[in-house]
Amino acid sequence: MRKGIPVTINFTGGIVSPGMLLRVLELAAAAQVKEVRFSLRQQMQLQVPEKHFKNFQQGCNAQHVSFQQGRKPLPNITSTYPAAGIMLADSWLTEGAYKDIFDTFQFTPRLKINLCDRDQTFVPYFTSHINWIASAHTHYWHLALRFPETATVYHWPELVYSSDVAPVSQVLEDFMLKGFMEISALREAVKWVSPYIGRAITTPLTLPAFQLPYYEGFNKQKDQQYWLGIYRRDETFPVSFLKDCCNACRETNVGELYLTTWKSLVVRNIAPAHRPLWDYILGKHRVNVRHAANELNWIVEDEDDLVIKRAIIRHFDREDVRTYGLCFNVRLKRSTALFGSVIIRLRGSHATSRLRSMDRFDIYYAKDFNPNASEWLLYREQVMKEHLGVYLVSLCKEFYDHISRQDVLQQYQVANAAPVVEEVAPPALHQCGACLTVYDPAVGDPGAQVPAGTAFEALPADYVCNLCEEPVTGFVPLQGR
Repeated sequence: MRKGIPVTINFTGGIVSPGMLLRVLELAAAAQVKEVRFSLRQQMQLQVPEKHFKNFQQGCNAQHVSFQQGRKPLPNITSTYPAAGIMLADSWLTEGAYKDIFDTFQFTPRLKINLCDRDQTFVPYFTSHINWIASAHTHYWHLALRFPETATVYHWPELVYSSDVAPVSQVLEDFMLKGFMEISALREAVKWVSPYIGRAITTPLTLPAFQLPYYEGFNKQKDQQYWLGIYRRDETFPVSFLKDCCNACRETNVGELYLTTWKSLVVRNIAPAHRPLWDYILGKHRVNVRHAANELNWIVEDEDDLVIKRAIIRHFDREDVRTYGLCFNVRLKRSTALFGSVIIRLRGSHATSRLRSMDRFDIYYAKDFNPNASEWLLYREQVMKEHLGVYLVSLCKEFYDHISRQDVLQQYQVANAAPVVEEVAPPALHQCGACLTVYDPAVGDPGAQVPAGTAFEALPADYVCNLCEEPVTGFVPLQGR
């Protein structure tokens, strides 16, 4: 991207209307901006040439477009809303439930906040400071806190009702920024300042095993419509392309566009009759929507991170490496908000390194390769960039060795085996020794008021044969039954 004044626009939860986005893009185009980026926080980022910035600023003010200037903007509220209805199972956390909560945020957060469905692996759970995760109880949320500049996650001891998510977040933010770091004291302070509706946690929070859904290309929705995921290898989106996307949405009554935490764009509710229009737009701008899966499962911050990613992917391609089930994170800058099965972290300060050839990297992997884990294990240290691919190939093999220790095939066979039915011997028959009449417990003797199911041993002492009146003592077991 052409260098200029950094501008960031927050779209709460990753949602933006085509009309709103089009207004922003037209202002950007008028300021000679050719391309934009989407961030890990579901924001739009652009570099406005300095000589056009004043006009851009005036245009934004006139169009009521809020933006932040500088390289350290306030964070956006992130969410799993973009995946609702296409990558997530149905739950009480509907699109309406998300929007109701977003509408209650009457303040601009200074700390990172996210709202996530509990049955998903598309959005990282604990990379924000205030992490809300939907519980199994309708409109109640688990809360996990990660204090600034730390990696430790603390779980709130009770569930919080949806209408209290925003006010509790605001109070938590105030106290956390003041240095409150003891969870019980923080809880009492929150209850004092902003009493909330709570509920006991009866079932501990359990998260699904990580499995990144393929978030690119045309895909069928449940209602026979399509959704389209668009990823860009260099993570830049041409302004002209996005303007065509917005106009197509407006012409076909698509009311929302979605930015994901993987720096991609999602368009939902595309009618089958309108798919040729989207094919035309993709072709017009030469936009590819079928990249290899091992290129999609990466988290990178900026262009310098991309250089490392590309070098490793080239090695993966040569070695034909399988990376399904893994997520890689490149970190050239220090950060405590880590997410990934594997972390490639620059050793020392990138800013002070005069020769890139002198850079060395440490490779970490999450415990059990779970990207939501808070425990990181060192795999290799002081690795040259040229050798990262070799070590990561070996680490991928270790991952598959790890998951192969669980014999899934055997577990499947046991789980789906036909139940063993124990054969129960039928009750023994007895025969009258005088007239050979058979007493069958399954039938009983209705004439003598002996109900069906009465065992021979339970017959009354005065029972007699219903044909010859032989006493019960004259019956003998019938052999061969």
